[in-house]
Amino acid sequence: MSGCKGCTQCGSHFSPVLTGDDGALKRALYKSMGHTDEQLRQPVIAVVNSYTNATAGHVNLNELTAQVLAGIEEAGGVGMVFGTIAPCDGIAEGHLGMRYILAAREVITASIEVMMRAHRFDGMVLLGSCDKIVPAMLMAAARLDVPAIMVNGGPMYPASYRGKHWDGNIVTEAIGWKTRGEISEEEFAHIENIAEPGPGSCTMYGTANTMCCLAEVLGMSLPGSSTLPAISPERRQAAKESGKQAVQLVNQGVNARQIITPQAIHNAMVFLLATGGSTNAILHLQAIHYEAELGHLPLSAFDELSHQVPLVAALYPASEHDMIDFWESGGVPAVEHEIQSLLHHEALTVAGKTKGELLAAGHASPRPEVIHTLAAPVRNEPGVAVLHGNLAPLGAIVKPAAVPEALLCFSGPAVVFNSEQDAIDSIMSGTIAPGSVLVLRYEGPSGGPGMPEMYKPMKSLEGMGLSDSCALITDGRFSGSNRGLFVGHISPEAVEGGELGLVEDGDQITIDIPARILELNVSPDELARRRSQWQPVHKSVPRGFLQLYRRWALPAAQGAVLTAEEQPHDPTL
Repeated sequence: MSGCKGCTQCGSHFSPVLTGDDGALKRALYKSMGHTDEQLRQPVIAVVNSYTNATAGHVNLNELTAQVLAGIEEAGGVGMVFGTIAPCDGIAEGHLGMRYILAAREVITASIEVMMRAHRFDGMVLLGSCDKIVPAMLMAAARLDVPAIMVNGGPMYPASYRGKHWDGNIVTEAIGWKTRGEISEEEFAHIENIAEPGPGSCTMYGTANTMCCLAEVLGMSLPGSSTLPAISPERRQAAKESGKQAVQLVNQGVNARQIITPQAIHNAMVFLLATGGSTNAILHLQAIHYEAELGHLPLSAFDELSHQVPLVAALYPASEHDMIDFWESGGVPAVEHEIQSLLHHEALTVAGKTKGELLAAGHASPRPEVIHTLAAPVRNEPGVAVLHGNLAPLGAIVKPAAVPEALLCFSGPAVVFNSEQDAIDSIMSGTIAPGSVLVLRYEGPSGGPGMPEMYKPMKSLEGMGLSDSCALITDGRFSGSNRGLFVGHISPEAVEGGELGLVEDGDQITIDIPARILELNVSPDELARRRSQWQPVHKSVPRGFLQLYRRWALPAAQGAVLTAEEQPHDPTL
């Protein structure tokens, strides 16, 4: 995508689409917006700005975009801004909107692809912060294979309530406190008013901050930048430096797939396991791997690593340490310093250095109570693990980092629900007995459709005082803010004939995390009898994109990525 590197001196254009007579109309269109001849001879860098004042993690992105543009200009390029959508998981939670959130990842990726290919920009800076936007942008970088760098908006500061730090999910838990008569309406209103104290991605180590950290581990963000707080001056400086570096990547011809390699994906997987990040990150790493044309990243790869990688950093909701604590502890570089023996050092980064070169300059965390060592980890179990059994022959995902130790091995009777709302109503009515295994099914990529998060049922269990005595399993997803014994991404999903669709109330279910087992304790003969009478539950959705997603999304075991393959579902993975 590049032409003469001495464009401002010799008068030629860097971008071939702006060169000669064929480029005249394009130049004229750009000039109509104030771009000059001198600017158009420079590398043209797209600045993909997902700003919206409807999403807390993105409300500061216009300010950061201005810094990126300044950095691009300073480095001898010209920046051109375009936008994409950025729906908020928290606002979409608990209603039809949540079914669109994972599917939105594919829309964002495609929208970036369309604009980049239509205009043939020389490189791009990607600005995003929240759950599906960051992975979608990384997917676009992998798909397009152009010089690209990721800039996130930074985490939010925590709320302070009764001497303890909280993220915004205190509101959902407070609903349970109010239901149980522990707080008044006035106190509930106070909690609502202080829960989200300012801009930024929510301060827990949920999907948003997990993916921002993984972007840095992958080498797609500047070292040390992913945990800089949203309101910090360092955050703005990192945006400017990223703009500069984008121009350098273009000039040096360093494309995204030179950075997003199998070695970089391995490093991200190790970091995810070592820090107990969001279970959703598995879906997203699989999707990034797929878009980089590296094939399907099987769950078995995560399973193999999970037996080698302990938990070295536990962050909220797995502990009281929030993202600001993590930043003060050294963030991603400090964790990488501790787990460097597990990482591929030859992986390249957008900083122009290898992971090994960055590690050589690293140091231990100043807060060892937050970031432990490999020799003395938080737990020997990994932060995220893969379970198998007759309920999940293709795999299911659990987050041991968020599971109370007493629940790592659990068995109990099933209480079956075919919808999230039915489960919530039952929990809040007080009819769930301690020791139960709640089964939420028909919530996968096809059955949901859209694989919605079962965030609210888990938070309802917590608010009702049941999160230490009950389990919840589903073919849907979970929020990175959830804690307790929850198992998601069960594959095959119920609508596709998975055994999850055959569970009945009272069936005994065993969850054994150390042994990596998820088992329905019902005889094969009885399951065969039930299967002969089984009919799938079909959920209607509005006409539009979600119907396309239902038809063409791969299973959760393959990242739930949208594909036009004739035989999209591979039962061997």
